[in-house]
Amino acid sequence: MAPALEHPSKSDDSAERSRYRRILRFALRTLLQVWWFEVVLPRIGLERLAERRRTERLIRVAQRFRMLAVELGGLMIKVGQFLSSRLDVLPPEITSELAGLQDEVPAAPFSSILPLAEAELGVPLARAYSSFDPSPVAAASLGQAHRATLVEQDAAALGFERVVVKVQRPGIRAIVDVDLAALRRVAGWLSHLRVVSDHVDPRALVAEFAATSIEEIDYLHEAAGAERFAEMFADDARVSVPEIVWERTTRRVLTLSDVTAIKINDVDALRAAGIDPHEVATVFAEVMFEQLFGHGYFHADPHPGNLFVTPVEGPVDDGSPAWRLTFVDFGMMGEVTDELRDGLRKLLIAVAARDGRGLIEGIQNVGILLPTADTAELERAMTRLFDRFGGMGFAQLRKVDQREFRDFGREFGAVVRSLPFQLPENFLLVIRSMSLTSGVCSALDPEFNIWEAIEPYASDLLRKESGNVVIAAAREALSAAGVVLRLPGRIDQLITRIDAGMVTVATPAIDRRLGRIERLARRAVGSVLFAGFLIGGILLIPTATPLGIVLTCVSALPLLYVLFTGTPRPPGR
Repeated sequence: MAPALEHPSKSDDSAERSRYRRILRFALRTLLQVWWFEVVLPRIGLERLAERRRTERLIRVAQRFRMLAVELGGLMIKVGQFLSSRLDVLPPEITSELAGLQDEVPAAPFSSILPLAEAELGVPLARAYSSFDPSPVAAASLGQAHRATLVEQDAAALGFERVVVKVQRPGIRAIVDVDLAALRRVAGWLSHLRVVSDHVDPRALVAEFAATSIEEIDYLHEAAGAERFAEMFADDARVSVPEIVWERTTRRVLTLSDVTAIKINDVDALRAAGIDPHEVATVFAEVMFEQLFGHGYFHADPHPGNLFVTPVEGPVDDGSPAWRLTFVDFGMMGEVTDELRDGLRKLLIAVAARDGRGLIEGIQNVGILLPTADTAELERAMTRLFDRFGGMGFAQLRKVDQREFRDFGREFGAVVRSLPFQLPENFLLVIRSMSLTSGVCSALDPEFNIWEAIEPYASDLLRKESGNVVIAAAREALSAAGVVLRLPGRIDQLITRIDAGMVTVATPAIDRRLGRIERLARRAVGSVLFAGFLIGGILLIPTATPLGIVLTCVSALPLLYVLFTGTPRPPGR
């Protein structure tokens, strides 16, 4: 069914231009302030003046943006939520101020929602639903949700009658377009500031944010995401997903079964229902890790408003919990490529092993850091982080002296922000998803230790990776052996061609150089043989001890050849 067309009036155009200018004015004022205090003053020797009251300045900037976002709504609230997670780029004074920004705004009047919904569905609301509550159960900057019941015929066909109907705010697409146009303009300004462009690509960030935002206001995309998510967990009794009523769904209206239950962060209600919050946290973490590291398709907005715990009626015989995790709102979904998924697995293994060096290598493999980045300081900081805080749960971390946290946070944040970052596609959604997962688990149980949730999964990955490592090592050994075996033949062929006169040499100097090249080639062959036998022997000792010992001993022969026989003779002999 084709969506209804919106015809903007002159007043709408004026409001959009005013909105665009307000966003740009705020951005320009902030950029000029940053440029003056962070670039100009230090260059003229007034760095101390720039440092003075820096914290207060940053907090004021964050507060002004927060007020602007709440007033404008639209994408600005989501921009604030996005910025609050950018600990790698922004100082903590800004991220902490924006952390509490919620996507909750006053509901649109039902008088404006009614004609939009009827135009989308193509029938009067009274014919589409037997009842429709004009008061929304939830309202956000992009849309709002109402409870309703299906007509008898639809309810009989689907097997349920209670539904939730999401309806977009009137004119939201135009607002999104205006906001994205302003953000692209600001990104262009930022790309000319080296203090920003040296660390991150603003245009790429806005492009990814725009793609996610446009998908989020397409309810057909959300419905397809919900069905794909349901298929992923079709055989998993721990997870449930609302059913889509496709006959009552368009790009701007989404109807799905009402799965409202106990909110996941309502600890008192969970306990009253006989559900252990710690068990919920454990299962939730497992399910999120499986999405990210197993399926590669994950819910990128798992905040408490999008998660319910639904008690199961009747006996449970398969060992599953007597409740289900119910996910809703599939407008923001993330997907990772096979390459990125493999990189994330390696990162997970490094985190579980408290391996600072491995973590840095994993970050580089994933593509977060540019290859030219000097990571020595970051490696030292990560090693200190693991040594001091690794393995602590949230409750233990709360007992750490806050001054120690602040000092370490300043040092670690400065190191991270000094490095050149580039973010792979969808990686911001990975960060958001894992950050929200950790927060939900800690709210369910302050004693919950996210490390303990990671380690069983990482151990399984280690078992799987060990087989891949042996296979890869064997392939490398065979490849090296092939090169070693072919090199002498190729050198002999070259010498034969020279002896047969097929290669002419113009001067005696070239003859001497050719002799040196031949000797160097033979020494290279000996070196490759030595390294191949030694590494192959070391790799095989744990699994094939006799063969490994033999290869290790044999490696001494090419080493002796390199050291003595292959030594070039002095000229004149």
